[in-house]
Amino acid sequence: MPEAAAYCDVALPVPVDRLFTYQLSLPLRGRVKTGCRVLVPFGGRKLAGVVVRLHGDAAGEETRPVMALIDDEPVLDRELLSLGNWIAEYYCAPIGEVIKSMLPLAGETRRGTRYSLTEGGRSIARQLVIDTATDASVQLLGMLERQPRSAEYLSAKVAGAKPVLQQLIKRGWVVAEKTEEERDPLRAAAGRLQAEFLRRSAPELKLNKTERELLAFLELHPGPHNLAELAGKLKRASEAGRSLARRELIRLAPEGWRAPAGYERPVPVLNAHQQQAFTEIKQALEAGQFKAFLLQGVTGSGKTEVYLRCIEAALAMGKNALLLVPEIALTPAVAGQFFHRFGGQVAILHSAFGDTERAEQWRRIRNAQTRVVIGTRSAVFAPVADLGLIIVDEEHEGGYKQQETPRYHGRDVALVRARERQAVAVLGSATPSIESRWNAEQGKYTRLLLPERIAQRPMPQVRIVDMRVEFLETKRQATFSRALLEDMELRLQRGEQTMLLLNRRGFSSFMICRACGERMLCANCSVVLTHHRRDRRMLCHYCGYAEKIPSSCPKCGSDYIQFLGTGSERVEDEIHQHVPVARVARLDRDTATAKGAFENILHAFRDGDMDILVGTQMIAKGHDIPNVTLVGVVLADIGLSIPDFRSAERTFQLLTQAAGRAGRGDTPGHVVIQTLNPEHYAVRYAAEQDYEAFYKKEVEFRKWLRYPPFAACANVLLRAGKQENALRIASEIGFILNPPPEGVRVIGPAEAPVLRLKNEFRYQILLKAAKRSALRDVVRKLRKYSADEGWKPAAMTIDIDPISLM
Repeated sequence: MPEAAAYCDVALPVPVDRLFTYQLSLPLRGRVKTGCRVLVPFGGRKLAGVVVRLHGDAAGEETRPVMALIDDEPVLDRELLSLGNWIAEYYCAPIGEVIKSMLPLAGETRRGTRYSLTEGGRSIARQLVIDTATDASVQLLGMLERQPRSAEYLSAKVAGAKPVLQQLIKRGWVVAEKTEEERDPLRAAAGRLQAEFLRRSAPELKLNKTERELLAFLELHPGPHNLAELAGKLKRASEAGRSLARRELIRLAPEGWRAPAGYERPVPVLNAHQQQAFTEIKQALEAGQFKAFLLQGVTGSGKTEVYLRCIEAALAMGKNALLLVPEIALTPAVAGQFFHRFGGQVAILHSAFGDTERAEQWRRIRNAQTRVVIGTRSAVFAPVADLGLIIVDEEHEGGYKQQETPRYHGRDVALVRARERQAVAVLGSATPSIESRWNAEQGKYTRLLLPERIAQRPMPQVRIVDMRVEFLETKRQATFSRALLEDMELRLQRGEQTMLLLNRRGFSSFMICRACGERMLCANCSVVLTHHRRDRRMLCHYCGYAEKIPSSCPKCGSDYIQFLGTGSERVEDEIHQHVPVARVARLDRDTATAKGAFENILHAFRDGDMDILVGTQMIAKGHDIPNVTLVGVVLADIGLSIPDFRSAERTFQLLTQAAGRAGRGDTPGHVVIQTLNPEHYAVRYAAEQDYEAFYKKEVEFRKWLRYPPFAACANVLLRAGKQENALRIASEIGFILNPPPEGVRVIGPAEAPVLRLKNEFRYQILLKAAKRSALRDVVRKLRKYSADEGWKPAAMTIDIDPISLM
């Protein structure tokens, strides 16, 4: 039998590009496995990390011992560890931070302090008569003589325990130890769990009285019940609920999980295009080899039903499935349909859940209690066994790109994971990213088309309104054109619904003093504050800084202050003025922050309780509401003014997706796009719903200027609290890159589009290379220079394959 490894390399959640070697004590040797979490000393701290390698020789390196093993079984298997290494290599990110982002287990560990007796303390405790003692120090010594105890336990048992413990520590009788231990996620999340009956108990299963009573109650009262409320009616209901859930007699799920009845609908018959797409994907599943598909279908073409059929086919073959959606807002809409098709086999993973809720879901997945996982970007790391199918819905969305280290793209990681698992990957979109469409053209993906809406429904009729002409004809600066107002009133008369899109929050874009021209700027960022009238404040949408609305100009004292520009709050207000009988709701980040607010607003609109829904991009995608027959885009040009090579692409996608919300029922849809730039190709082709024409135009521009997919890019962001320091480090990096490395084009350094953000000055350098290997070599050189110079990790961040240059 081979000798157990004496050392382990651990990935720690620190911004350092290396592993750390620790010694394994004899009791831990043979127990610690690759992929397990361990508690280790790191400087003066104790950190939880993941073991990525076991070995028998530290090569002369001075090592410290592992303090504790957190998991008996690996939390990351070899496949996921390999994926983490790929991410660290490709995105040039520290492996420890990559591993940390792969685990939603913060809610499964509890940090605290544990007290125990020293030998001297144990000797003193033996001499004391403890049973009848009232002195706090004597009571504490007696408890600790029996076994070490946590700070929480001792504080609950002895009044004023904390200062007394400090005195005992000073006398050398007690020692304190920082701990990080595993906790039961079901117990931690009990107050936010719903219990629901699944099946009756088999005769051979022995249940106690509380378990029998709880199971009987849930069977007699179908549907989800809050576990904490049940505990108020039935003693020890929480404990009984956890026991029944582990025996799979009931389901315990986080609140908000269950899909509303409105999502339930009969299984439709596939049309010819859907059937063809499904058949090709099913054949790939049967082949059991990696294959990537781009499922490109117009809005309303039934892509979701194709997903459902493919997942059904995968499950029938004994394979499991993972479905990614780009943002939390889409999760309820998508998950509802999947719950009604697959029931308790579905697990949800997204950041709106608390740590313990995510940890509970993660454990259900790892323990093979679920077979279909739905989630946002980080769900790509879900420990799904027998993974045979990965679907990336709305693959073009920027929400798949993480904006903090590690800056990975969920779609691309999904493709790599599918390749490593020999699984099938399906990328779905009505408006595929330029890169994905190009990859299909090059033969990397198989392109499947859904060119028609289901049930032979027509595409919406789109009308472009030139707001310059509108102003000349009406002599007024209006939010709504005459055409849009007339169409809204017509929908109200017919009992139909309207969606209005303006991708800007707040009431007014900014405040200006007409006397001196002063604009109200954020104290932390070089951007103007947005006027939020309902909250009576000016707000920065970048850092959250807020100020009260001034009654006079802070610079010259004039009270001639004017609010300019339009936001979603103003749109809502003006609808009430123009169409006072309309029932109006607004859906943006301001109204959807409270838990459940997004779902509540959307459900009210879906159920017909609202006539008009105003919103930002949150309303533009993923929603299927048959009674919406009009979509109005209040100002289509907002995104086009952003200095970014993807501006036209994002504008086209947003307009096309928004237009696609209209006419998804039996009544044909209409779309009104208001714009100051009707000649722009992004606006024109979106109105024509012509993706191919847009793609041909955009790909010419990318090829001419050598942007993706014709070059690999990295954005180097350099920042500091003082502008002179930011300029200095930007100049140093600029000097290193002059002359430019072979095969790499260097643009900058230059001021970032937002120079000052969150009290930091920012400069950036864009790197472009025809070969990714050349780009990677340059990035490594820059990272080595930063480390050698002792820069703080935040001083330089490098974004590989950036989706925004802002």
